[in-house]
Amino acid sequence: MITKEQKQAVVAALADQIRVATSLYFVDFTGMTVAQDQAFRNDLRGKGVTMKVAKNTLILRALADVGGYEIEDTKLAGQTAVLFGGTDPVAPAKIIRQHFEKTEKPKLKVAVVEGMYFDSTQLKQVSELPTREDMIAGMIGSIHAPITGIVGSINAVMRDVASLIEEVAKKKAA
Repeated sequence: MITKEQKQAVVAALADQIRVATSLYFVDFTGMTVAQDQAFRNDLRGKGVTMKVAKNTLILRALADVGGYEIEDTKLAGQTAVLFGGTDPVAPAKIIRQHFEKTEKPKLKVAVVEGMYFDSTQLKQVSELPTREDMIAGMIGSIHAPITGIVGSINAVMRDVASLIEEVAKKKAA
């Protein structure tokens, strides 16, 4: 039996991880074989995602300690693992979806990605969200496009001026 001090330590550790996570994913890993679990955890580790398994009451206490999370107790029924997103808040969703499509495990219960809540039916939608790097690249591309157009226009004007000067020089020489 776990002591009150041990429970408090688990809650404190979970709360610390919740505070620094860019996203939280709550999954049901019931029925996963050891091999499936190891493959899943290896994929998570490769993307900088941490996975912790704890009692639902302790997870809910940690969420309450941090504040700002409104997850119903009913959403966390059964075995629950919490995935803490690192630099890429969407990476866990992509890994969950990849494994779910192969074996239908683990199952997403609920996800919180940068303040937005997603339920189990929205896994595909979450996994298709662009990463922060993709959005930055898109914004830079959008900013870069008009500049490229301006440079092209200036080059065209300079080409026209150069050809005009060349023609005037030919007429004077003739």
